[in-house]
Amino acid sequence: MDETSGRTLTVAWQDPMVGAEAAEGMSGLEFWRAVQKGEVPPPPICDLVGFGLAEVDEGRVVFECVPGEQHYNTMGVAHGGLACTLLDSAMGCALHTVLPAGTGYTTLELKTNLLRPVAADTGTLRCEGRPIHVGGRVALAEASLTDGSGVLYAHATSTLMVFRPKKEAPKGDVEGEPGASGTP
Repeated sequence: MDETSGRTLTVAWQDPMVGAEAAEGMSGLEFWRAVQKGEVPPPPICDLVGFGLAEVDEGRVVFECVPGEQHYNTMGVAHGGLACTLLDSAMGCALHTVLPAGTGYTTLELKTNLLRPVAADTGTLRCEGRPIHVGGRVALAEASLTDGSGVLYAHATSTLMVFRPKKEAPKGDVEGEPGASGTP
C-alpha cells in the first residue's frame, strides 16, 4: 500500500443509556468521578472523537485528546469541529459538576475563537472548562484548549440551559384552574 491508500479507524463504545441512567441518581460531580474511575462508561462522543477525561473537580473538568489524521479537513489540519467539540464538552461537563442529581443541561449558544491550527504533530491537547455563572435556568461557562506547553489554541464561552427537577404541584393546585398559582 502506498501513502495515498485508504486508512481505517475502528470505533467501539458502550451503551450510552448506562451512563444516562446512572447520571439521574448522582450529582454531576459524583457522575464524572465515576466515569474517571471507570465505574460508569464515558459518553460515546469521547470514543468517537478520541478524547478522555483527565481531571475532574467541582467546577472544573479537563479533557485530553491527541489529534490525528482522522480529524483533518481539506486544508491538511484538524477540522475546527474537533476544537469546538472539546470546548463544548468541557464547558458542559464542568457545569454538570456543580449540579445536583436529577439536573440536566444543554448548550444554547457557543462562541469559539480558534487561534492556531491543530495538527497530528501538535501533541496532546488539554481542554479545561469552568462554569462562570450558574443561575436557576441559565448558566455561563468558558473553556480553553492548550497544548502540553500551555500554548493557547482556542478559547470558548457558552450559554447553557439548566433543567432542574420539576417540583410536584401542591394537591389541588392544577395549572389553569381558578385559584391555582400562576392563574390570572
